[in-house]
Amino acid sequence: MSEVIGIVIAAILCWLNFVIVDTYFGLPEQPGVRGARNIGQDVEKRGGDIAGGFFQGNILCSPDASAGTLLASIGYLLLGIPGGIIAAFFVFIGNRLCADPGYAGTTGCLTATAIISICSFMGMAPEMFIVGMVIAILTIMGIDQAKASIVLGKIAKKFNRHARE
Repeated sequence: MSEVIGIVIAAILCWLNFVIVDTYFGLPEQPGVRGARNIGQDVEKRGGDIAGGFFQGNILCSPDASAGTLLASIGYLLLGIPGGIIAAFFVFIGNRLCADPGYAGTTGCLTATAIISICSFMGMAPEMFIVGMVIAILTIMGIDQAKASIVLGKIAKKFNRHARE
């Protein structure tokens, strides 16, 4: 498989993994950790969606599925499946240190480990997932935060996890 195609596929899988897991665990509904409320309100002031802003604030302030997916990729690169499981343990510890009561990061880490393991049979390397996750995070946090929050808000509505409902 071409590296470029592998990275594009990995970026899509990483994006879907962390957005679905984080939305399922309710990140768009409310700020779960300190700082997430400020980020959500700031994004809303700039024309974004409050639920998407809470989502962005939560992933910025605590290791949720975005961090879990990235750390799973690195752990899998270093040690294979056991590396992904060790990464999930570290994400779990990070959540407790941030006083985050949820399990989105740990779940995202474990699902990412499973996805990477399955995709390795198709010729995709863990390095592709590391790059893919950086690209996925960039689309949510780095390019246009307000517009990304609107997309996240629409996804939150489909999951019935919007902050305003």
